[in-house]
Amino acid sequence: MSTQAAAAVVDLAHHRDDPVITTLRTSFQRMHQLSRSEAPPTVAERRARLDALERVLRANQTAITEACNADFGARSRHETLLADIFPTMATLKHTRKHLAGWAKPRRAPVHWAFQPGSARVVPQPLGVIGIIAPWNYPVQLSLSPLVAALAAGNRAIIKPSELTPNTSALLAKMMTEAFDPSVVTVAQGGVEVAEAFSRLPFDHILFTGSTRVGAMVMRAAADNLTPVTLELGGKSPAVIHDSFPMDLAAERIMAGKLLNAGQTCIAPDYVLVPHGKTAEFIEACKQVVAKTRPTLRDNPDYTAVVNDRQYLRLCQWLDDAKSKGAQVIEINPANEEFLAAAHKMPPTLVTATSDDMILMQEEIFGPILPVLEHTGTDDAIAYINARPRPLALYYFDRDSSRVNAVMQRTTSGGVTINDTILHIAQEDLPFGGVGPAGMGAYHGQRGFDTLSHLKGVFYQSRINGAFLMNPPYGPRLERLVSILTA
Repeated sequence: MSTQAAAAVVDLAHHRDDPVITTLRTSFQRMHQLSRSEAPPTVAERRARLDALERVLRANQTAITEACNADFGARSRHETLLADIFPTMATLKHTRKHLAGWAKPRRAPVHWAFQPGSARVVPQPLGVIGIIAPWNYPVQLSLSPLVAALAAGNRAIIKPSELTPNTSALLAKMMTEAFDPSVVTVAQGGVEVAEAFSRLPFDHILFTGSTRVGAMVMRAAADNLTPVTLELGGKSPAVIHDSFPMDLAAERIMAGKLLNAGQTCIAPDYVLVPHGKTAEFIEACKQVVAKTRPTLRDNPDYTAVVNDRQYLRLCQWLDDAKSKGAQVIEINPANEEFLAAAHKMPPTLVTATSDDMILMQEEIFGPILPVLEHTGTDDAIAYINARPRPLALYYFDRDSSRVNAVMQRTTSGGVTINDTILHIAQEDLPFGGVGPAGMGAYHGQRGFDTLSHLKGVFYQSRINGAFLMNPPYGPRLERLVSILTA
């Protein structure tokens, strides 16, 4: 075992009485040892692991929808299929199709002075990957990173969220059915387990969650010089240009906002509408909700807020906004009464906002949408750039010059033009944040490369001029350097 791995075991000594952490430590030791002693898995072996993952995912689709529903209190079965199972299946299929090409050594150019030597970039497994997943999409955000880890030839330990215990237990059962525990295992547990997990000297940690917790994971990983990919969040804006049809923009923004009741890291967090068009946007949103969700309280396709804590947080933020002068508009087509115990919250628009309101400072992560106005594209860009860089940006405009201006003058993790959310579903686009929204990226080949070591290798030829660079140095070397640097 490496010095770092041994140090981590010592660091966990005070958790010896916790059987979950003891098992976690043992699993990591075993994986670490095997990753250093066994030959990397072949492409065929990696495909077999991806096949096993697909089989267990297909076999448990109904169980997954039921577990998610139990964890949320009311989670749309169709949203689980659409946003948890479908993206994972798409990632599996795309990765399996391209795996052989990604895993091949890649030619690299060689400076003329070192020809006819050749160079290659050789992908090889990093070793043991730690995956820390959140509660909002507990299957997709556990298994999509796992696909990248397995494709790159690694072993992995998944730490799912304790806030979705039924889904976490199901994931543990599924991974036991599909894999030997020396290849993939699941560490269930609360905060102490998560802290112990992040202190292990993984070869890479991929974390999805809040910016606050991401900073904690990064600090813990730094002690072991463990590289991290952090998929965080932030306040992702939607901007509507005056020329874009308001009803269409409202339809697409509300679709992205109300998916999973807004509990999505790339959900539109606030919208900038043209000056004087707030009322038009609100009316368009009301019509969209009335059409797509004419009832809400008992609608199986309208997801609840995940738990008491998150529901109370959203209510407190709305109270804070009201106390500071905001106007709060609930969209409730059937005029239903909502019980706090059920955690369902109607879509809520907030106007007359100010920067001192909590919901204008923090990522909302719920079915609440502040509505602000802009006086033009330059004004909208200035507003966005005056705030932390968002994970996603949505711009509604069919004028290519203005679209390009927004793309060039703003920085965000990803962008969808004239819609929301959909950039995350494109397997060949990297997904990741920038600044407080995260660091690093995965999906498609970017995920494979992130969880691989891309090793540079130079192959010297039989006939070469390397002797010209050997001592004794003198005029000959000076002439050679002069030629090489001309």
